[in-house]
Amino acid sequence: MKIVIAGGSGFIGRKLINLLLNENHEVVVLTRKEKSSSSQVQYIKWLEEGIFPEKEIQKADVIINLAGTSINDGRWTPKHQNEIYESRMTSTDELIRITAALPEKPFVFINASAIGIYPSSFSEVYTEKSKLVADDFLGKTVHDWERKAERVKELGIRTVYLRFGVVLGEDSGALPLMVLPYKMYMGGTLGSGRQWVSWIHVDDAARAIIFSLENSELSGPVNVTAPNPQQMKEFGQTIASVTRRPHWLPVPEVALKMILRRKSSLVLEGQHVLPEVLSHAGFKFQFPTLEPALRDLLG
Repeated sequence: MKIVIAGGSGFIGRKLINLLLNENHEVVVLTRKEKSSSSQVQYIKWLEEGIFPEKEIQKADVIINLAGTSINDGRWTPKHQNEIYESRMTSTDELIRITAALPEKPFVFINASAIGIYPSSFSEVYTEKSKLVADDFLGKTVHDWERKAERVKELGIRTVYLRFGVVLGEDSGALPLMVLPYKMYMGGTLGSGRQWVSWIHVDDAARAIIFSLENSELSGPVNVTAPNPQQMKEFGQTIASVTRRPHWLPVPEVALKMILRRKSSLVLEGQHVLPEVLSHAGFKFQFPTLEPALRDLLG
């Protein structure tokens, strides 16, 4: 298949591209930077005035949108929050325009999303059937992002919203920051320790994208999380066990709020999310439980 990816330079995007190339798919990456195409990957500039990527794309079977400013970077100032929000709205608007301009439409449009759409809770268990939407910054961002991408359905294209959990990667995403205190022998429970971490290994995240494009019965929201989420205390204890470091120095909620300010919600709040759609469709997780996933990434 010919697969167009926006946001291919992120750590999920890089992993995904490698898997697609191993399966002999043709990959086109939309990028803001000048990059030389190779025999395996074609790079096309986008999001610049006077540039029309659809002229170079021609026939595309799949469009995947992973574009957007990372929520892990920066301090979540009002300016940075606006960049996070607008980068998602702008890139999705442009992909919809490109898709509408293609003479031959792709059969599926896959849009990144996040479990931040669900309200934080110690007791609630969320599946794709859950209708509650968080009323905070992440909840609004993800809700508006999905509603924006929903317009693709008007073109008669199957549309999937992949609600990613905390994606664990060896040198990217949240895991390196979570592991750092343990490497310094200062690891411990963050906040109450009761908050849920609905995580997924980056390999399974990339495989779930391919599974979603290959399975025509999947549409709408799909939770991309491992089937065994952990509470923060147990998550930290597992890091300690894998890294052979102590888990002893708790970090109180008030300290995290002083250090991280608005961004503290990423570690002090969480959602217990289950991948019901993927599981019922037959997706096989390579890393369904946390300890083997961490050993693979940190070993």
